[in-house]
Amino acid sequence: MKPVIRITADFAVTGALEPADFKAAADMGFKAVISNLPDGESPRHPQSAEAERLAAEAGLAYVYIPIMKFELLSERVQHETIAALARLEGPVLAHCFSGMRSAMAWGVGAARFQDADAVVNALARSGFNAQPLKDELAALKTEDASAAPVLLRVPS
Repeated sequence: MKPVIRITADFAVTGALEPADFKAAADMGFKAVISNLPDGESPRHPQSAEAERLAAEAGLAYVYIPIMKFELLSERVQHETIAALARLEGPVLAHCFSGMRSAMAWGVGAARFQDADAVVNALARSGFNAQPLKDELAALKTEDASAAPVLLRVPS
């Protein structure tokens, strides 16, 4: 498995998963996988239907939220990420080709509830530079932090 990067204690990201990585994720204590890798983007990695089967075989919940680079800040991505993280039990492992889109999808979801500075700083602590998106993330804040699903809360 590619390196797993924790954004919070219960949310981590990694690069595209290989078939054996689903069991490895379960062995690491993850309870769910979110795939942000669009079908066809990387034909050598499992497509969503196969990934769902592999996750189930490993005892993991699975959610498919494909994200193309140009739609990262879209309402769809924010809504689907928030909905998934509101219903999944952590810890959750999200993946895309490199892990970057999955990290930013978490940031887009978290930005609905928390200040952009806190979201940018949480991502920076994990090695992801969201500073260029700070203004866009700030514009996404529409709810109080107390309404944030646990898996989207920025660590203090």
